[in-house]
Amino acid sequence: MNSQNLWQGADRRIYMNEVGTRDGLQMEQAFVPTEDKIALVNALSAAGLSKIEVTAFVSPTAIPALRDGEVVMREIARRPGTVYTALVPNVRGAERAIEALTDELNLVMSVSETHNLCNLRMQRSQSFAALLQVIATAQQAGVPVNVSLSCCFGCPMEGDVPQAEVLAWVQRFADLGVQGVTLCDTTGMAYPSQVHALVAAYKARWPQLGLTLHFHNTRGMALANVLASIDAGADRFDASIGGLGGCPYAPGASGNACTEEIVHALELMGYDTGVDLEQVVAAARALPALIGHDTPSQIAKAGCRLDLHQPPADFAALRERALARA
Repeated sequence: MNSQNLWQGADRRIYMNEVGTRDGLQMEQAFVPTEDKIALVNALSAAGLSKIEVTAFVSPTAIPALRDGEVVMREIARRPGTVYTALVPNVRGAERAIEALTDELNLVMSVSETHNLCNLRMQRSQSFAALLQVIATAQQAGVPVNVSLSCCFGCPMEGDVPQAEVLAWVQRFADLGVQGVTLCDTTGMAYPSQVHALVAAYKARWPQLGLTLHFHNTRGMALANVLASIDAGADRFDASIGGLGGCPYAPGASGNACTEEIVHALELMGYDTGVDLEQVVAAARALPALIGHDTPSQIAKAGCRLDLHQPPADFAALRERALARA
């Protein structure tokens, strides 16, 4: 790894994609009111996120937390320079998303056969066949497509997933002309040297195909994996405000990489994320009132590194006594 460039940052641009408004809120038991979802997306837009996964166009019985997807997508205030994307599982979802003026469609399947069956109730071949139709629908409408491949760094039921298997699935979608692929650490099994090797192999093979990394912090390695990815040439990352999210097929799994924690660390290292950290932290601190429980975010709790505090009330007396003993 080129640690000198990594630690110095050198003002390199890193693009942050916010997924909490979809990947995070879909896991919540409490329904967040539509107007609050819109306000949250608007706050994240104002903070300068490069891309926001606003919602999912799925059956309301499958994900009732996002049953207001059309309204949210249509009523958000769109900031020039921010891409507003949505998860779509099938052609009907794609049609709904396109009608709601979604900028990009995000498609999902797993590179693990077992995980794909558990999560999507289909074999990988069946998922691929269904996504072929979605891609054709999007391309006919002139809407870009990103494909998120789950379990690229391991499956909680199968174990390690060979790098060659991951790259073979990327190739299938690259051949279809998608704009980008997201390599997902769906259940937090990734580790830095593994991440570096896969990102380097991807960048060498498809230098012009968009690449996003999606890490979970299940085992506390999300930030380390982000840094390993950057060292291997990646510059775009999914993250979730407050660290919201998770996976039902990873017992004990915590949420996604936390937006404000990643931005805070990268900015200290000299990277340009284009994100107003103060605004993101403010939005993260408002989350518990929306979802009814605390979030994993350490920045929301402890503040940024140089958020200073007043000395204790008796500091003057302590100083005087110390001076008297000198």
